[in-house]
Amino acid sequence: MEFRIEHDSMGEVQVPADRYWGAQTQRSFENFKIGIEKIPMEIIRAFAILKKAAAMANNRLGKLDEKRLDLISQACDEILAGKLDGHFPLAVWQTGSGTQSNMNVNEVIANRGNEIAGEKLLHPNDHSNMSQSSNDTFPTAMHIAAAVSIEDQLLPSIDLLIGTFDRLMKENEGIIKTGRTHLQDATPITFSQEISGWKNMLEKSKEMLVMSLSGLRELALGGTAVGTGLNAPKGFDVEVAKAVSELTGKDFKTAANKFHSLTSKDELVFAHGALKGLAANMMKIANDVRWLASGPRCGLGEILIPENEPGSSIMPGKVNPTQCESVTMVAVQVMANDVAVGMAASQGNFELNVFMPVCIYNFLQSVRLLSDSLVSFNNNCAVGIKANKEKMDENLHRSLMLVTCLNPHIGYENAAKTAKKAYKENISLKEACVALGFLTAEKFDEVFKPEQMV
Repeated sequence: MEFRIEHDSMGEVQVPADRYWGAQTQRSFENFKIGIEKIPMEIIRAFAILKKAAAMANNRLGKLDEKRLDLISQACDEILAGKLDGHFPLAVWQTGSGTQSNMNVNEVIANRGNEIAGEKLLHPNDHSNMSQSSNDTFPTAMHIAAAVSIEDQLLPSIDLLIGTFDRLMKENEGIIKTGRTHLQDATPITFSQEISGWKNMLEKSKEMLVMSLSGLRELALGGTAVGTGLNAPKGFDVEVAKAVSELTGKDFKTAANKFHSLTSKDELVFAHGALKGLAANMMKIANDVRWLASGPRCGLGEILIPENEPGSSIMPGKVNPTQCESVTMVAVQVMANDVAVGMAASQGNFELNVFMPVCIYNFLQSVRLLSDSLVSFNNNCAVGIKANKEKMDENLHRSLMLVTCLNPHIGYENAAKTAKKAYKENISLKEACVALGFLTAEKFDEVFKPEQMV
């Protein structure tokens, strides 16, 4: 491998000749060979947005000339287009402020910009990082990445599954099945009512996520090192938020209190709480689906789901609810991530949180996993859900809890006696009720209407 010599305030460093990063990135790369987890590309893209926005703001405020603005913008556009993905090698397990990732982006922008210019016009600190500090850029990148990924990736995935459940509700109107509470038989419900519960869970989760976006759209940029805005021109914070909004098409604004935005990560905790709520709902939905589809002969068997892959290497013909299992594993990971996000957010020491890389790594993994799993579950399972009407009807009429409709006619205690006798002697509710003398056969048929219990 060929190397070139780069330098920083600590001296000279050898850097791979074909990489745009500089000395500070190389030091971090060598000093933190920990794990396989890298700073997420969503953060790198967010950095490109904020670096371009900062250059635009500095230019508008008279601090940066047009030529350097153009070079920084071109380099940032290449990062956003994915052309420079191989130039961001740093581990999540680095400094808790993310300083080295900020410098990684600064160095790539400066070196690529200078290559475009054919001369050294950009310095990573003086130009790429003008009016900024790692302490306000990393939390800003966190908020941009979080807000954009939720809005552009996760919300459309939720809408996709909501649409499928809406269709299934309409297709299954009027189909009555037994309800279940405590995993025991309960009073009847329509299948469309059951699906409506799943649909509304997603709608509620979406509402909570949308609510969390307002906090994520507040940016720390302009606070610089400790929240005072040292070395940033007056009005930079407002101007840079305006530029970020222009570049993303989303309504970002500067945080009112930079001392809060540098050290507190409560907006991310709040938003991840909504992600955890969605994960909990998806755990419930996926479990319902796989239990309702259990069988095919010795389970509930009330619904049919797509058969996607062979389910066993030893049992021929076995097919498993694999999409449901995938969703539930994702839910477990998101719930675990919520612990990491919350604990990381609690580590605000004086004027700075120093657990930012691990906080946003887990946050973005949750968004990514939920987005992908919702689409996979929808396309490979939910769209193919079909009611097994015969099995639903059979289970419905075997349910002893249909006795509940007799309460107004024979009372709770007599209804309980009827159910217990039917269960003990393995006879029908009608046979038990008539044998106990509570109703005649004719009166039982008159008042026993399962279809009216929904």
